[in-house]
Amino acid sequence: MKAILEELPKKAAQKQTEHKKFFTKLKKRPPKNLDYIMQELHAEEFERTDCLTCANCCKTTGPLFTDADITRISKFFRMKSVDFITKYLHLDEDNDYVLQGLPCTFLGADNYCSIYEVRPKACREFPHTDRKKFHQISTLTLKNVAICPAAFNIVEAMKKRIKT
Repeated sequence: MKAILEELPKKAAQKQTEHKKFFTKLKKRPPKNLDYIMQELHAEEFERTDCLTCANCCKTTGPLFTDADITRISKFFRMKSVDFITKYLHLDEDNDYVLQGLPCTFLGADNYCSIYEVRPKACREFPHTDRKKFHQISTLTLKNVAICPAAFNIVEAMKKRIKT
């Protein structure tokens, strides 16, 4: 996995123009069954992919924490929301709550998440490849293919499956 993760940003950069062109066409004329195709490709990829061998998303990017996430996780820790924010989060330039640092504070050495049951919505949905109206998140997907080997594989499979 280490070799794959070292190569991933380079592979994503090499394919970026191709991916951008594909997503531009996809956005203009998404197939009627795009959500179904994406759910299928997502399910197939995650039958082969074990996130615990990777956890690159947790090591290199931080999720946004919604108010609901903060409330839920604070309750899990039996803390006041304000104390949770002070201890773990800060406001970024977009005024969103994000982690104070990376890798994620809640990621263990074994790649297990210590707050998995109550993790933020952004973590639960990552890499967002099975999301409805997938064609609307192409910018996010282009970022995620450089972070997540599964997202990269799903986009490559998409290009073969969907002719734009």
